[in-house]
Amino acid sequence: MTITDTTNDSAGKPEARAVLEGRNLVKEYPIGSRSGLLRRQQRMRAVDDVSIALAQGRTTSLVGQSGSGKSTLGRMLARLIPATSGQILLEGRDVPTTGSAGHRAYVGDVQLTLQDPFASLNPLRRIAYTLGRAVRIHQDAREEAAVHDRCLRLLERVGLTPADRYLDRFPHELSGGERQRVSFARALAASPKVLIADEPVSMLDVTIRKEMLDLIDSLRRDEDLAVLYITHDLGSARRYSDEVMVMHHGRVVEAGESRSVIDDPQEEYTKRLLAAAPNPAARLR
Repeated sequence: MTITDTTNDSAGKPEARAVLEGRNLVKEYPIGSRSGLLRRQQRMRAVDDVSIALAQGRTTSLVGQSGSGKSTLGRMLARLIPATSGQILLEGRDVPTTGSAGHRAYVGDVQLTLQDPFASLNPLRRIAYTLGRAVRIHQDAREEAAVHDRCLRLLERVGLTPADRYLDRFPHELSGGERQRVSFARALAASPKVLIADEPVSMLDVTIRKEMLDLIDSLRRDEDLAVLYITHDLGSARRYSDEVMVMHHGRVVEAGESRSVIDDPQEEYTKRLLAAAPNPAARLR
């Protein structure tokens, strides 16, 4: 299922441009063992013929229960794992193969932040190293003063101030919310066109989840990013996204404008998700 309507209910807003597209994406994993020369190994299909379009300046939420294929799809779009079949297009062009200069540029254009920020940050390196390395790779910066200044501005952009206080810290010296902000700062170092946020608030204290989602929304707006927000939280999907795609057993079972899908679901699985959520429309008011 493909989202083709990239307009929302904002009066006068022009149709958004598709930045990243996945067409008929499939991801299979081998399961069990194969015995005998002619016996075929069984395969599990984690993502099953999914198409998606992420538009500039807009947020698409990918919702579903654990194991529905959401994170696998996000990792395929970020080219962290290869698709079994299907096509990925960035601004209408095929994604280059791994190891090419074009692929390296793609990795900068499409950034992924993970659910567990502690696991994604090197525990043995200070934040100055983590951000500085990203700046050197993606901005081709060499002068230490320029790298340092860029790191400070990135930290300030994600709300970590005074910024110089954070550069000499290790990840374990930061709170979960601060580590997640560092992850977003590192992603911004690449000046990306697409941000894939995989369950960015699920491991954070409930008191700071809204702050983090507000940050993502401000990055989308100020940087004109295409955002894919992967979540099981229907309330935040309704509040922060333009479109919603509902995944179940690797397939998209419902998709459309966010309020339409969540306020008036058509598919039984979406209705069950809503029934299991405590008042999703009001949770983040």
